[in-house]
Amino acid sequence: METVSTVAELRQHVRAWKKAGARVGVVPTMGALHEGHLSLVQAARAQADRVIATVFVNPIQFDNADDLETYPRTLAEDGRLLAAAGVDLLYVPTVAQMYPPGFATRISVSGVSEGLCGGARPGHFDGVATVVCKLFMQTLAECAFFGEKDFQQVQVVRRMVADLDLPIEIISCPTLREADGLALSSRNRRLNAAQRQVAVALPRALAACADEIATGADVATALERVVQQVRAAGFGPVDYVELRHADSLQPLATCPPGTPARVLAAAWLGDVRLIDGMAVPTVAG
Repeated sequence: METVSTVAELRQHVRAWKKAGARVGVVPTMGALHEGHLSLVQAARAQADRVIATVFVNPIQFDNADDLETYPRTLAEDGRLLAAAGVDLLYVPTVAQMYPPGFATRISVSGVSEGLCGGARPGHFDGVATVVCKLFMQTLAECAFFGEKDFQQVQVVRRMVADLDLPIEIISCPTLREADGLALSSRNRRLNAAQRQVAVALPRALAACADEIATGADVATALERVVQQVRAAGFGPVDYVELRHADSLQPLATCPPGTPARVLAAAWLGDVRLIDGMAVPTVAG
């Protein structure tokens, strides 16, 4: 695996691959990699001839300067993991490479970006859409791989690609979880031992909620039960627990049989904000 930090170096490799007829896949990350990221690399290896991984902690998607400052940065270990996973090229641009002096463009995706994490983190998805679009244009990849834990992010990227006619296929991959059900996340490493034990209450409550809704339970009551359960377990503020349509992300007050839906949540453990979501099992009408 080779590591490059400029668009010129990156495209030199990509042009050679494409000249040879290779299909190029990209796995965008902010580093601090875990098995969830590596599962995306595995999916990319299965569906592309050449795989690029990117590591870039994107400053314009952070609404909190402290969060940006404390975001884990483990580039040496990330490189070892990606090389072992079979990545062909690691792209690690600098902030100056991504946002040179005079940079003045933002991509804003309405609709699917509203509410949920978009409501709690103003400007976050503008930053995500902007950096992801740049990475797509820089890598010239034909397919890109994202994890479904960040479900709203996936839908924002899909909407952007469709609206801007970008020639890239977005492939979402299931959330990878620890044995006890906690979704893998780079932020988990910031949890202390006691918080780590509490954290599993979130996926457990969401899974139970999704099952209740699938069997006809009142949606508002089921969602409120999640809030009560995670607070009782030791979580602090709960940013949201909502039922959304899986495609449009429109809020759902009811969930008729056959409706593709997800229960999505974000809550705080100390200064760590955890997000998760569960698909509502489809029950035939």
